[in-house]
Amino acid sequence: MAAQGQVITCKAAIAWEPNKPLVIEDVQVAPPQAGEVRIKILFTALCHTDAYTWSGKDPEGLFPCILGHEAAGIVESVGEGVTEVQPGDHVIPCYQAECRECKFCKSGKTNLCGKVRAATGVGVMMNDRKSRFSINGTSIYHFMGTSTFSQYTVVHDVSVAKIDPKAPLEKVCLLGCGVPTGLGAVWNTAKVESGSIVAIFGLGTVGLAVAEGAKTAGASRIIGIDIDSKKFERAKNFGVTEFVNPKEHEKPIQQVIVDLTDGGVDYSFECIGNVSIMRAALECCHKGWGTSVIVGVAASGQEISTRPFQLVTGRVWKGTAFGGFKSRSQVPWLVDKYMKKEIKVDEYITHNLTFGEINKAFELMHEGSCLRCVLKMDA
Repeated sequence: MAAQGQVITCKAAIAWEPNKPLVIEDVQVAPPQAGEVRIKILFTALCHTDAYTWSGKDPEGLFPCILGHEAAGIVESVGEGVTEVQPGDHVIPCYQAECRECKFCKSGKTNLCGKVRAATGVGVMMNDRKSRFSINGTSIYHFMGTSTFSQYTVVHDVSVAKIDPKAPLEKVCLLGCGVPTGLGAVWNTAKVESGSIVAIFGLGTVGLAVAEGAKTAGASRIIGIDIDSKKFERAKNFGVTEFVNPKEHEKPIQQVIVDLTDGGVDYSFECIGNVSIMRAALECCHKGWGTSVIVGVAASGQEISTRPFQLVTGRVWKGTAFGGFKSRSQVPWLVDKYMKKEIKVDEYITHNLTFGEINKAFELMHEGSCLRCVLKMDA
């Protein structure tokens, strides 16, 4: 490609400071260095994690930055030593890296990877601890090692999943975050068995993906809990069998669920990021074996609490990141499952907008009717 080895000037949505509208500007994107890949982003979706950092509540949030981490595109060029992808490959950038060499990757116990985290956590690239984005000489931070709110981005090669070129990028971009997080929380982290009773707190994209995962696993009852009763009708399509609105009950929600399930659920999933709900999710689990998985990301400085007796009497409290999926190995597998119609993706996309409408897309995200909004990057 003509731009290989050259700086590319393209459009990106810049978060100059917390809570101020994103500004679409011309940004200079440097060529990839050793172990890096420059990707032309074609479609990106919005996720609540983007909004969380933009709000200023994220302790790792750095400004100015280019947000975005749920996307799909085509490799434009690769740096020295990159062998697993080449220009023209269809890819999904993954905020959860997989180097296959570090202590974490070799452990066989986790999908977390330690190779580039020290750089991605502070908005730079590993090689030189600098950003590949700039505007007229001013450096712009990376975000989550992905920064997909730019028409071109540079990522580490350990953060790139090569996928089937026949897969529609405007759909499978969702497999970069929310859908795998929910499915994997059920399949990998909780390992829900057939016949289980499941409770899901929060029926956004991730909560609905948990429901779909639980249905696939053969759960006998899938109880959806949300303060917006309008979400129930849609949730049924993803496998939710019963709906509870905490606002309609006097008792604490954990007691309501325990009463509904003869002592509690086998598995619960907190998909909101609210520490008091995390407690309720644990305490609605059945004595002796109930497991609660924390999926939602709580605000900085928040702490969880419960009486130790809850754990002494056999309940288990777990957490999950990216649903326990190993990104480079398993995102292509998820794409294949989608292509075989074994998992839903299209059904989570409620809105499609142009890149220029990104601020409107964030407004939509905070309305209950929006699950995922996909932006077309060249428009």
